[in-house]
Amino acid sequence: MSWIERIPYERATGRLRAIYDRIKGPRGELDNILTVHSLRPHTLEGHMALYKSVLHHTGNQLPTWWLETIGVYVSGLNRCDYCVDHHFAGLRRLLADVDRAAAIRAALDADDLAGFEPREQAMLAYARQLTLDPSSVTEADLERMRVAGLSDGEMLEVNQVAAYFAYANRTVSGLGVTTAGDVLGLAPADTSGDDWGHG
Repeated sequence: MSWIERIPYERATGRLRAIYDRIKGPRGELDNILTVHSLRPHTLEGHMALYKSVLHHTGNQLPTWWLETIGVYVSGLNRCDYCVDHHFAGLRRLLADVDRAAAIRAALDADDLAGFEPREQAMLAYARQLTLDPSSVTEADLERMRVAGLSDGEMLEVNQVAAYFAYANRTVSGLGVTTAGDVLGLAPADTSGDDWGHG
């Protein structure tokens, strides 16, 4: 489950218990990536605020399934199976098209972007560069996304998803978090509020 102590729901009190109540799933599920923060509840709050804003906020313009696609790609590049498995399950649920989801997963696993639309290719290429060689990114790389039809706000969304997953992947990989006991694909609803409950 992880290489550090985690406080389960049954033993949680005070601030941690209140946060757990906000984020748990319909049957009380708590993802291991979240409970690994239990010794420092303030970092759990920070993680959830960022996660919700970047992936599940109605202020985003790019579809949530596509933001999840970027997250799966970045997680694969970072070799973070935990996030790949969780967020691919979310992507598949949001798409409601098993064959299309499988084709996307196969392309991402092979790091073969040829089958994506040019606009999608531009976003994935930027996410790849930011993940593998962040210091090489220049304004010209953003201009390629602009030429492909992205607004500056949409480019910001791509940037934030790639950056969030760099954080999440390193949280998981650096603390030995596994999916043991997790229910894959649960996520907060897409809202503009601070509803963190996973459903």
